[in-house]
Amino acid sequence: MSGSHGLVGAALIQTLESEGHDIFRLVRHAPNLETEIEWSPDRYSIALARLEGFDAAVHLAGESIAEGRWTDEKKKRIRESRVKGTRLLGDALANLTNPPKIFVCASAIGFYGNRGDELLTEASAPGNDFLSDVCVEWEKATALATEKGIRVVNCRFGIILAAKGGALAKMLPPFRMGVGGKIGSGKQWMSWIALDDVVGGIKFALAKDSIRGPVNFVAPAPVTNAVFTKTLGKVLSRPTVFPIPAFGVRLLFGEMADALLLSSQRVESAVLQSAGYLFKYAQLDAALRHVLKSQT
Repeated sequence: MSGSHGLVGAALIQTLESEGHDIFRLVRHAPNLETEIEWSPDRYSIALARLEGFDAAVHLAGESIAEGRWTDEKKKRIRESRVKGTRLLGDALANLTNPPKIFVCASAIGFYGNRGDELLTEASAPGNDFLSDVCVEWEKATALATEKGIRVVNCRFGIILAAKGGALAKMLPPFRMGVGGKIGSGKQWMSWIALDDVVGGIKFALAKDSIRGPVNFVAPAPVTNAVFTKTLGKVLSRPTVFPIPAFGVRLLFGEMADALLLSSQRVESAVLQSAGYLFKYAQLDAALRHVLKSQT
């Protein structure tokens, strides 16, 4: 597994190890433990022989898109950390004598771009902005593994709600102080998913042979930003009467504002639901109450 210390990776490892699975971490330093395997996407190198014989590979590493302004250098790191790392690992797996049966690779609903009220499924076309282009390249980087016959699952993650880290952690301080509010018009759709269901969905995909290709990791009930804002305020017992105008968000965050905060993606988890996955938290109110309870 790459990205083992990230939000999803850490939660997934904790669950899998508690169930008796052995996890080997891809690390960018000389391995300190028997369960660490060195790789370097920047140098395009990986300890190939150490990858033989695993049941599954899970690739979650990538530069954060929500930290810092999107300078040209930042955008280059966002793209290269995803595309180069995925291509390195996918090509390595494809060249093994005994490759894993499944390669689970992170992606994002940024694939779809800003689509207004359109209902989006895994069959929907990509958008035409920076994040869309990155996601398209990211998923294409798994091509050699697919050609090898490895079952590839591209996890298009929505907004992940977690007790620590992720988008929710950044939202909470102003909302807890009673100065939260909708962003822009508030009409943009937010396709969210509880961290528990990210972990549950990945486990489900690992075990379900019929699942392959792009998979939307979003709860069944996306909401508009206005509804999300109102629900979060209700769960926190705080007012939500301080909207942030679109120009203010753009002034604060630059290009990232349009891509992450003002963009609308109404996404359906068609593959997971049709395959029989049952969400633990299908409604936003229950998901937020669970997440915020676990913070106390």
